[in-house]
Amino acid sequence: MVEPSAFDSPSDNYDISTVDLDDNRYEVKQSAIRNKYVVRDSTGEVVLRGKQKMFKMKEEFPFVTGDDEDAFTVKAGGIMDVAGNYTITDAGTGEEVVVLDEDYSLFVENWTIRDPDTGEALATIQSKSKPLSALRHLVSVANFIPNKYEIFDAGGDHVGDIEGKFSLRDSYTVSIDDASDIPKEAVIASACILDALENQ
Repeated sequence: MVEPSAFDSPSDNYDISTVDLDDNRYEVKQSAIRNKYVVRDSTGEVVLRGKQKMFKMKEEFPFVTGDDEDAFTVKAGGIMDVAGNYTITDAGTGEEVVVLDEDYSLFVENWTIRDPDTGEALATIQSKSKPLSALRHLVSVANFIPNKYEIFDAGGDHVGDIEGKFSLRDSYTVSIDDASDIPKEAVIASACILDALENQ
């Protein structure tokens, strides 16, 4: 086993081998087909495509790169998870990268990104509006109102945003202000599937 370099940051341990998400801004857009998404970087280049596998006992979202190579898979830990864990697995190594864990509530949409082995919190994604979160859970038409989230590192410092846009299809901008202390690729991958999971 190769020992990590002294110059490696802790976030390097959570890199996804199949993609290089080194940009600070990404656009996530839903296609005409429900729970099918395209992710573009700040230059407009497609870096990821993903869609939910249908008729699976456990929810599963495989993602491919812009070149249609397998990138990673997001899979529910339980059958028809309502408030459970979703594991991001690197398609290149077969290793679990992080676990995306929902803090289920009718009044807030909070997600914690954790180490798959220790359960340590690496980052959190929190809804900016508790009233809107509650409304989205209670009234389906409220899903047409774009939600907004904040991304925090393990210490609670703001490091990014997920901004929903008014559109016929769900559309989000994911921006990372300072990625030095968070597993950037895993956070972006998590943000990319947030819309699909929130609309189950």
